[in-house]
Amino acid sequence: MTRMIGWFFPHPFLTLLIAFVWTVLQPQVSAGMVVFGLILGMIIPLMTTRWWPDRPSGVRFGKLAVYIVLVLRDIIVANIEVAWIVLTVPNAKLKPAWIVVPLDLRQPEAITVLAGTVTLTPGTVSSDLSENGHSLLVHVLHTKDPEADLKRIKERYETRVKEIFG
Repeated sequence: MTRMIGWFFPHPFLTLLIAFVWTVLQPQVSAGMVVFGLILGMIIPLMTTRWWPDRPSGVRFGKLAVYIVLVLRDIIVANIEVAWIVLTVPNAKLKPAWIVVPLDLRQPEAITVLAGTVTLTPGTVSSDLSENGHSLLVHVLHTKDPEADLKRIKERYETRVKEIFG
C-alpha cells in the first residue's frame, strides 16, 4: 500500500505545493479548482519524476522552516543594506570582491540550496561551482573584510543547510 502511494505521490510536498499555488492563483476559490489543483499536483510530479532520480532523504522539515524564516529576514535586511550602499557609497569607493567558499556539503540539493540562498540575498551572487563541487565562487558587492563574509556564509548558512540535509 505504501509503495502504491509512493508511486502516485512521488513528491508529496510538491503535490501539496502545486495544489496550493494553483488554488491561490485563482480569482475565486471553489471545490473544483482545489480538486483540479490536486490533479495537477499529482500529474506534474509523476511526469517529472524521471528527472529526480535521487531524492534527498532525511530532510529535516522543522529545521528547513527555521532556515526559511532566517533567509527571509536576511533578504529584508540585505535589501536595506544594499539600498544604503547604493545611495551613500560612491562607485569609486565600492569594494567588491570574489570569495571562494570551500564547501563541506556534498549533496547536490544541499549545494543548490546554499547557492540559491547566497544569490537571493542582495549584495551577493553565487556565480560558479567548482568542477568537483567542493567550492562555490561568490561575488560580494561591497565588503570591508572578505574573510568575515566567508565566515558568515559558512557559519550562518552552510552549517544550517548541513543540519537540514543530515
